[in-house]
Amino acid sequence: MTEHATKPFLYVVVCAAGVARDVGELIDAALERNWEVGVIATPLALRFFDTDEVEERTGHPIRSAWRAPGDPRPFPDPDAVIVAPATFNTVNKWAAGIADTLALGTLCEAYGLGVPIAVLPCVSEALTAHPAYRASVERLSGMGVRFGDPHSGEAGEPGTRPEFDWVRALDLVTSGT
Repeated sequence: MTEHATKPFLYVVVCAAGVARDVGELIDAALERNWEVGVIATPLALRFFDTDEVEERTGHPIRSAWRAPGDPRPFPDPDAVIVAPATFNTVNKWAAGIADTLALGTLCEAYGLGVPIAVLPCVSEALTAHPAYRASVERLSGMGVRFGDPHSGEAGEPGTRPEFDWVRALDLVTSGT
């Protein structure tokens, strides 16, 4: 656990996918399990969920851009990181070591900090078949990143939407299975 926090601190990295609208489910589950939560969103993801609601739930501002030199750090170092939903673009850039957004820079750095990282991909079946994606998942898995089953985000029966297993990410980051 970080030195300054009374509770372990969880970074939730949110990418731009439709299921991001329900990220509050993950936040609520983490808070119930005694985590303090800070959200880092990709710039596009900010349009996919209610940012005011998320800030109210976490008690922290959402981070999406780099802080200016000399600005205080808004979050302590993470005790764990969850990427949910994780998109094709984010998984591939992260595996390649590209840190062109705060979210990607945070993910690249988290590996070096040695904290547990869990990923819930939200990637279509067509994109999961791409060789770059498969290689990226293999590379990140080899780095110790724990992946949940991919979620296509595609609608099932008319009027229904597939379930995204937000709580699975907490299980992955705490148990490693």
